[in-house]
Amino acid sequence: MRIGISMDERGGPDALERFTDGVRRAADDGFASVWMSHIFGMDALTCLAVAGSRVPGIELGTSVVPTYPRHPAALAQQARTTALALGGQRLTLGVGLSHKMVIEDMFGYDFDRPVRHMKEYLSVLAPLLEGEHVSFSGETVKAQIGLSVPNEGRVPVVVAALGPKMLKVAAEQADGTILWMTGPKTVRDHIVPTIRSAAEAAGRPDPRVVCILPVGVTDEVEAARARAGEVFAVYGQLPSYRAMMDREGAAGPADLAVLGDEDTVAAAIADLKDAGVTDFVAGGFLSGKDGERTRALLKSLL
Repeated sequence: MRIGISMDERGGPDALERFTDGVRRAADDGFASVWMSHIFGMDALTCLAVAGSRVPGIELGTSVVPTYPRHPAALAQQARTTALALGGQRLTLGVGLSHKMVIEDMFGYDFDRPVRHMKEYLSVLAPLLEGEHVSFSGETVKAQIGLSVPNEGRVPVVVAALGPKMLKVAAEQADGTILWMTGPKTVRDHIVPTIRSAAEAAGRPDPRVVCILPVGVTDEVEAARARAGEVFAVYGQLPSYRAMMDREGAAGPADLAVLGDEDTVAAAIADLKDAGVTDFVAGGFLSGKDGERTRALLKSLL
């Protein structure tokens, strides 16, 4: 199992420099990948293009770019240009539906038929990421287009898929899934068997299962859990994540944070590997001494 880290999109006048420094530190520490969230701050692909052009080697990924606000051809063009800036096959494009409250209430798009939307979106996006011309006319997406970005090789794509139908789409049309707020029991009993069986039925390779969870090495577990509950509270209110928490038997996001001393956290990460996770991505949220302990533990697992 490969181990990476997650970085957020905090702003400020020196945000790009701080992000680049974080990517450089991750590469120097030997982490396999850095994944950047894409919410309402800096554009993830732009940040990865800037940082990756300065820091060689390490895989960079988005976690995740919402599909509805961007036509798949426009996203493919940006992703392929970002991959070009990285100077090799280092980019993994993570995409997802986002949530109804974001797509309808904030962007003003129709969130109807999300599974069909993703299937049709990938029918355009995936071939364009392969360098192919696309001629597609669906109910939610249409495209007659080819791109001339001079990439060597394809850009892989993973889908934020949690439910059975979306996992099937990810298995059949993408390279795997990228998870957030999904615990080890749910990964083992639901995510991995569902996506692997769908990939096998479709004659596809074993899919990647990228699992991002909050992580903290600390002696103050209850305080850290309370902190996680505050920082990640919104995810307990979003239906897709709430469904995964119910499967796990978790009351809320705080229960999904991987917390404890070095041995406890290392064992929890090993459990995720045993559950079928191919890439564990640590969402660090503690600072100071506990942040340093967390980083040191993660480095020891590489």
